[in-house]
Order: sequence, then C-alpha cells, then structure tokens
Amino acid sequence: QVQLVESGGGLVQTGGSLRLSCAASGRTLSNYVMGWFRQAPGKEREFVMAINWSGISTYYAGSVKGRFTISRDNAKRTVYLQMNSLKPEDTAVYYCAAGTLWRATMSSSDFGSWGQGTQVTVSS
Repeated sequence: QVQLVESGGGLVQTGGSLRLSCAASGRTLSNYVMGWFRQAPGKEREFVMAINWSGISTYYAGSVKGRFTISRDNAKRTVYLQMNSLKPEDTAVYYCAAGTLWRATMSSSDFGSWGQGTQVTVSS
C-alpha cells in the first residue's frame, strides 16, 4: 500500500486561499488514482476532487467547481489541492486518498489508502 500524509491546512478568511499537499511514500504514486475528500462535523465524508494516474483527467464535486483545482507531481510523489475563494461551508477535515479505479462517480469505497487528514477552517 501507499502511505499518505496531508499538510497545508489552517485558518483562513472567507475568500482566501489554501493549498493542501499530500505526500506519498511506499509504492509508486503513478500507480494510483488520487482523491480528496472532506468531512465536516456531524456530516458524512464527501468527495471533493479526483485525478487520474497521469493527471490528465479530473473529476470534481459541484460545490467546488471553479474554485478548487487538483494536480499531481508523480516525480515528487505529491498531490495538491488548490482551494480558492474559500467559503465557511468549506470548513472540514480534508483527507487525501489513493485508489485504483477511475470512473464517472467516485466514492470513498473506491479508495483503499487514506491519510490522517488536515483541518481547514474558513472564518466568516
């Protein structure tokens, strides 16, 4: 399996930006589809974005369209989530995940390896 460690979370004001990083170790990152999920207090974990093995294709949740961007650098074994125009409703713990399936509707069950999460808090 691949081990994942997220970083880059923090406190930001509405309209601000953050870039999350997910550093991978263990197996080759290019073997995996990578995704970002988030979980707000009292809510289910939800899909945010995913990127395929090469980085050419991405999927996103409608709630982050036009604001968030996912990218990957397989040579650096790192996946990024650039978050712009942040809103209070983006407040959550953000998780990086690795999987091997690529399909139109990604869910948490498609990912077998998870990081510990990083807190993102957006103040109003």
